[in-house]
Amino acid sequence: MNTQLPPASPRPAFQEKVYWIADPLNYMDTHAQEYGDIFTNYILGAKTPWVFVSHPQAIQQILTDDVFEAPGSFNKILEPLTGDNSILMLDGDRHKRERKLLMPSFHGERMREYGELITDITQKVMGKLSEKQDFIAREIMQEISLDVILKVVFGVYTGERYSQLKRLLAAMLDIGKSPLTSSFLFFPILQQNLGSWSPWGYFLKQRQQIDDLLYMEIRERRENPDKSRQDMLSLMIAARDEAGNPMTDQELRDELLTLLFAGHETTATAMSWALYWIYRQPEVHKKLIQELKSLPANAESMDIFRLPYLTAVCQETLRIYPVGMLTFARSNKESVDLMGYQLPPKTPVVGCIYLTHRREDLYPQAEQFKPERFLERKFSPYEFLPFGGGSRLCIGMALAQYEMKLVLATILLNYQLNLLEKQSVKAVRRGVTLAPKGGIKMQLLKQLSQPQKPVELVGKI
Repeated sequence: MNTQLPPASPRPAFQEKVYWIADPLNYMDTHAQEYGDIFTNYILGAKTPWVFVSHPQAIQQILTDDVFEAPGSFNKILEPLTGDNSILMLDGDRHKRERKLLMPSFHGERMREYGELITDITQKVMGKLSEKQDFIAREIMQEISLDVILKVVFGVYTGERYSQLKRLLAAMLDIGKSPLTSSFLFFPILQQNLGSWSPWGYFLKQRQQIDDLLYMEIRERRENPDKSRQDMLSLMIAARDEAGNPMTDQELRDELLTLLFAGHETTATAMSWALYWIYRQPEVHKKLIQELKSLPANAESMDIFRLPYLTAVCQETLRIYPVGMLTFARSNKESVDLMGYQLPPKTPVVGCIYLTHRREDLYPQAEQFKPERFLERKFSPYEFLPFGGGSRLCIGMALAQYEMKLVLATILLNYQLNLLEKQSVKAVRRGVTLAPKGGIKMQLLKQLSQPQKPVELVGKI
C-alpha cells in the first residue's frame, strides 16, 4: 500500500492558491488530466495538504464512512458572511440540533405554500421588462431570488425595512462578483478595517446595517407572535429543541444570512444557466413547452415539481456547471486508506463535484447539454451531487429545486425570449461558486397580454 499522500503539483503553494482562485475550472481540469481521480494540493498553505477526489467510490467513502467527520472549522472562509453560529460552522451535537430546528421549514407542505408567492414574484420582476428590451439573465434571476429570500425566508414584504434590506443585501452579495472583490475571503490578511472607504471597512459597515435591521425584525416577531405566519423566520422563532429551548437571536441572525448566501446566489446562478441552455438549444425549449402545456387545468405546484423533462433539464443544468465546485471538507479521525493512499489523521479531503460531473465514464459527451441522460439513467448520490452530501447535504435543496422549476415554468409560459450570446458562455468564479461570465445576455421578444400562472397553485404564505 502506498503510504504517501496522492501526487501534487510542484508549483509553490502561493502560486497554486492564486491559480485556484483566479481560474478554478482550468485548475481542476489540468490537475485531473495530470494526476487522475485523486491529487493533493496546497491551496491553503505549504504545510496544509488538501486532497481532492472525483471518483464516486471515494466520494461515497468520505461522505459515509464513520472515520470521516465534517468539521465546521473548515468552513471558516464563510464566517464573515454567515457568523459563528451558522449551521455551516457547527460540529457534532450542535450541528445536529441546528439542522433539526431548521428542517421543518423545508418540509414538502411548506413548499406548496410558498409556490404562489414564487410565481407572483417572477411575474412582477419579469413584468418590468418591455418588449424588445435587452437584459442580463443573472441580474433578473438574482432579483427574483432575492425577493424570494426576503419574503419566504425573512418574512419581510413591504415598507422601509424591506427596501433597506433589499438594497443592503444586494450590495453585500456583490463582493463575490469577481475573484478580486472576493479576495479578502481567501486572504485573511486583507481583512483590515481602514475605515468605511476601505473594502473590508465598507463590508463591515454594510454588515452592521444589515444586522441592525435583522435584529429589529427578530425582536418585533418575538414580541408580537403570529401563528398564522408561515415564513421561515417565524417557523424558526417558534421551533424548540429537545430540551425546549428556542434559537437565540444570534443563531437566528446567522441562519438567516446562511440561507441568504447559500440559497440566493446559488439559485439565481442555476436559473440563469438553465435559461441559457434552454434557449441555446431550441429542441429543449420545444420539449419543455409541450410538457408544461400538457398539465391538466387542476394541476398543483407539486405537479410542476414532478415534471420529468423539466426535472431532467434542471439536473443537467446543475451537472454541467455545478454552482458549488466542491463538497464541504471532511477530515479523517485516524489513518485511512483512500484509493490506495494511506492518509495520515486529520487530512482535509473534499469531493470535487465539478470533476465528478464531467467524468466520461458516467456522462458520455460530458461537455454537451443532454437532459435525456437523466431520463435514461438514475445516478447515485455519489455520481450526481450538486447539493453536496452526507451530514452536510444542503438543507435548502428542496426549496432551491422548487423555486428553480416554478420560475422557469412561469417564464416559459408567459414570455418569449431570445438568447443574444453568439459564443459559448464560460463559467467563472463568483465568490466560492461558479457563475456564467457576463451574466448571459438575453432579450424579451414578447410578453403575453394575459400572463398566466403555470398552475392554479394551492395555498398562500
